[in-house]
Amino acid sequence: MTDRSPQRSPNRQLATLITEAGFSNAGLARRVDQLGIEHGLDLRYDKTSVTRWLRGQQPRGTTPALIAEVFTRRLGRRLSAQDLGLDACAPVYAGLEFAAGPDEAIDIISGLWRKDTGSQAELRKIAFTPAGLVVPSRDWLIGRPDEHVAHGSGSAAGAGAAAEPEPAGRVRIPAQTRGHGPGRAAVPRQRVTMGDIAALRSVGDLFRTLDNTYGGGHARQALVRYLEHEAEPMLRGTYGEELGRRLFGAVADLTRLAGWTSYDIGAHGLAQRYFVQALRLAQASADRVYGGYVLVTMSRQAVYLGHGREAVQLARVAQQGVGTSAPAVVQALLHAAEARGHGLLGEMRACSASLARAERALEAARAGDEVPRWARFFDEAQLADEFGHCHRDLRQYRASAQYAERSLQLRGPVYARSRVFCRTVLASARLGLGEVDLACALGGEAMQQATEMRSMRAVEYVRDFARRLEPYRESGAGRGFFERAAALGLAVG
Repeated sequence: MTDRSPQRSPNRQLATLITEAGFSNAGLARRVDQLGIEHGLDLRYDKTSVTRWLRGQQPRGTTPALIAEVFTRRLGRRLSAQDLGLDACAPVYAGLEFAAGPDEAIDIISGLWRKDTGSQAELRKIAFTPAGLVVPSRDWLIGRPDEHVAHGSGSAAGAGAAAEPEPAGRVRIPAQTRGHGPGRAAVPRQRVTMGDIAALRSVGDLFRTLDNTYGGGHARQALVRYLEHEAEPMLRGTYGEELGRRLFGAVADLTRLAGWTSYDIGAHGLAQRYFVQALRLAQASADRVYGGYVLVTMSRQAVYLGHGREAVQLARVAQQGVGTSAPAVVQALLHAAEARGHGLLGEMRACSASLARAERALEAARAGDEVPRWARFFDEAQLADEFGHCHRDLRQYRASAQYAERSLQLRGPVYARSRVFCRTVLASARLGLGEVDLACALGGEAMQQATEMRSMRAVEYVRDFARRLEPYRESGAGRGFFERAAALGLAVG
């Protein structure tokens, strides 16, 4: 790694902190390299690099953020790159912090939105880091809702707004405004109303439908722009305690969805950051159950990336934090997430136990139960899908095929991407049973549908099937599958 031209004066701030931390130059360089590995970076700094920093040279790219984090961990207090006499942090670590309070949480997430809508393509290339899951999940579990979230002068006005809902059946779409931030002119504080909260919820429903049907690539960028231009001015506006909780909850849901769509296009480090911040916003909203759902989302990403142990831990933290008072459907969702982690790890007994708990919980649900809107997707079709995935991972192919077929029978077309996933699982199960022709037919159908979406996950499911099909490449059905992939312009192996 090379650094920029030296400054004229030595970096005395960095020298002072090195002394306070008790680092040698070599020791600091080694810790920066190790932290880089956690973030998927291959850094090769040494004691000479640190000497150059002390002489005034500025490290490039994401390194200032890493150095600041090394000192933060060592000294037990939050330090920024500027505190070390270095240039502002590049976004390698930004977004994984679990903010101390609501104002800091607003600053972190609004900064992430702005970077994402800008030209900083490197943000979407940041690697997922399992180490980044530990602190946020721990802080959420042991933390309590913020005591105060009211914001702006005369917060009673915000509180009063809660008693003045918009007329029934009408959702007020807020005017386009710009949030506060570096280089932006200040605008009058927006007075948040229940109509604004309703608009946020309706926008979430819209983008969720686009994501489910067409893939995250269709919805993601517009969603993030909406968050930057609409949600940030609301968060920095005027509202009381009750309305503030609702606002944080609605923005948490949209932020989780921004992470979900990022995850779907393969921007895993960015998705991880959105999930962490959604978790923090959920804490401010005092909605413990939704926080558990965010952790389940993080667990699913961990499964997809092959981190089964972390997936299990996240699901268990969610279960512990939510407790037994959550609706039965939510309990089923939490246990199914744990089962997926066990399935990936090949832990048959633990997987079966978690699936059984999920099944019992869903059976306990009643038609009149009050179910959060975000949990309504978890029905018999979704549970059958979870069973199908788990049995596939455990190489129990006959059971996998039965459950996958059941899910496809029950699940409606609005969940088009989930149907692609399930059809691919069914194809893999049929292949595991030696039914190559049927497997290739199913895989071909899923492949056709995947190419009509903007979903990297859908493509990866098809590629996973293609890898399983490799031993049968020269069979008639196998050749047909790979030829069809070539015709569609899809690289599957």
